[in-house]
Amino acid sequence: MSELATAVSEVLKKKRRDLWSTSPDTSVYQCMEKMAEKEVGALLVMQGSELVGVISERDYARKVILQGRSSKETAVSEIMSAPALCVSLEHTVGDCMQIMTKNRIRHLPVRVGGRVTGILSIGDLVNWIITEQEETIRHLEAYICGQ
Repeated sequence: MSELATAVSEVLKKKRRDLWSTSPDTSVYQCMEKMAEKEVGALLVMQGSELVGVISERDYARKVILQGRSSKETAVSEIMSAPALCVSLEHTVGDCMQIMTKNRIRHLPVRVGGRVTGILSIGDLVNWIITEQEETIRHLEAYICGQ
């Protein structure tokens, strides 16, 4: 099977499942502190148990820094990407790459029954593809060498 045809569910099995979030009324500054602390490039924006958006370092750079706004006085709700584009466990790596490329985003929440169960970054997908290709190469080398 091609690595691009792999279901999101398989990718999530190999990845840490930590979900970091913030609320819409949190300051962008606090949000950036949390991203730095957790070493992530985006946070889910949750209103209770409902996903209302995603905030990323890119949102910060383009909608705060470049516009001369104050990160301590700007609420996440003012700059988050909303509504959040999401995928399901049945989507494939290829589907996710297409959605990210078409929409110029780097993070995709994964929903199951309306509940967020994971988040995929472009880095997660690239790492998956590279790992799968390396494994395929090892198998082909073993086959060619008769092992």
